[in-house]
Amino acid sequence: MGKYCFGVDVGGTSVKIGLFQEDGAVVDKWEIPTRTADGGKDILPDTAASILHKMKEKGIAAEEVAGVGVGAPGPIDSDGTVHVAVNLGWGVFNIPETMSALLGGGVVVKAGNDANVAALGEMWKGGGQGYKNLVMVTLGTGVGGGIINEGRIISGSAGAGGEIGHIHVRDGETIPCNCNNYGCLEQYTSATGIVRLAKEKLAADTRESAIRRENISAKTVFDAVKAGDALAIEVAEEFGEILGKALAGVAGVVNPEVFVIGGGVSRAGRILFDFIEKNYKQYAFAGCHNAKFELATLGNDAGIYGAAKLVLE
Repeated sequence: MGKYCFGVDVGGTSVKIGLFQEDGAVVDKWEIPTRTADGGKDILPDTAASILHKMKEKGIAAEEVAGVGVGAPGPIDSDGTVHVAVNLGWGVFNIPETMSALLGGGVVVKAGNDANVAALGEMWKGGGQGYKNLVMVTLGTGVGGGIINEGRIISGSAGAGGEIGHIHVRDGETIPCNCNNYGCLEQYTSATGIVRLAKEKLAADTRESAIRRENISAKTVFDAVKAGDALAIEVAEEFGEILGKALAGVAGVVNPEVFVIGGGVSRAGRILFDFIEKNYKQYAFAGCHNAKFELATLGNDAGIYGAAKLVLE
């Protein structure tokens, strides 16, 4: 195996790239713009060119590279075929075959869904270190998820495994989720979902509250919770019940050792667990009660770490 590997995290705005040693030490990391015009045809060529440039700059020969891992949005199956990535303009094609050819052939390339890959990164070098069975939940604009079983990503038959944010949690919902279904977890427990819960609470309750303001965010809600604001605490209780119950259902299927919580909402800190964990324990099967809750630690670098780990297995 080579001395180095590359981890690539393809996002809608930028492509993050990391050069790693085999032990996970970061040699360098950088970003390039994501050019999504014309069906995203330039994204992988731009990425390959940037990697080749970095190899030349660092004096790294092709035989010293163990491989290149790629994380990208959308369902990506176990052989690296992406089925659709709407925000990149991609249709169906095999990422490893395409990327390897762009790198001159002979370079090992592996690919996976970005949320799944981020979970792998957190297991390897982040909040999930020391565990081989974990569920990562990212609470951002939406709710992402990744499931690791015995150190390996569960991607499912078409790469849609781990789509925790689209578990159905509420009947009678009239507003569609971004996936066009109704009542998905991310509609209530994402950053935007927390704001929605807060606005619903404010509309139904006349009490004074620190969150009764023009610009509400998930941060303002949890800042108010930390300050003891009663109405904000009730919003957090509702958030925690919805998410805790959903994670109890996930645990009944995959029985993780730990849930790793990341995304922008996780910046509130461990206070989140005060609301999630008690509901999780109430609804979880007895054999799953011992699952721990940890905060993700790699931030925006989780994707490049996980992508690198793909080729080091």
